[in-house]
Amino acid sequence: MQLPDDDFESDDGYDEPGDDEDGADADDQQALIWNLLLLINPGDEETALRQFAAYRDALADGEAEDPVWILKDAIDWTSGFYVDWKDTESLIDSLNQLAARWNIVIDWGGDPSDEDFLDDVDVPMLMARAYDRLREHGYTLWTWNTDGDAYAGWIALSRDDEGMQQLAVMLGIEIRPGSDAF
Repeated sequence: MQLPDDDFESDDGYDEPGDDEDGADADDQQALIWNLLLLINPGDEETALRQFAAYRDALADGEAEDPVWILKDAIDWTSGFYVDWKDTESLIDSLNQLAARWNIVIDWGGDPSDEDFLDDVDVPMLMARAYDRLREHGYTLWTWNTDGDAYAGWIALSRDDEGMQQLAVMLGIEIRPGSDAF
């Protein structure tokens, strides 16, 4: 009788994430970015492909930023938003443009072209309203932590909420629903 070999070797020919020399598995990260782009462009693979190409071009150009910042530039005003902390008008414009992709009109609870209305609201309040209105149509407004004086995010189908949260964790992106802005 031969005893089992207790000298287990983990070199099974498969790379674990982070095994390559530069400390991160770029192919795995790009696959995760691709999946994220598919989630924020439901039913629009052409836009996701265009944004993925822009993301990869930025990587090839040597932009060594955090992936979320490269992604921000690739999706801005098409599938995502990035606005100053007090720029309520730009937030309304960008979210209206994003929601229009699915023929959704967001009810902001007032006239977004009225200066008095804009003076009485702030970006987190508007994000919460947009979150509620989008949920009525089966979409979720997400926001990610910019670590600064700005708000950023994207919209995805509500049925993909769990997948979005898992992808964000794997990419190291801190996200929250738009109803709970950073």
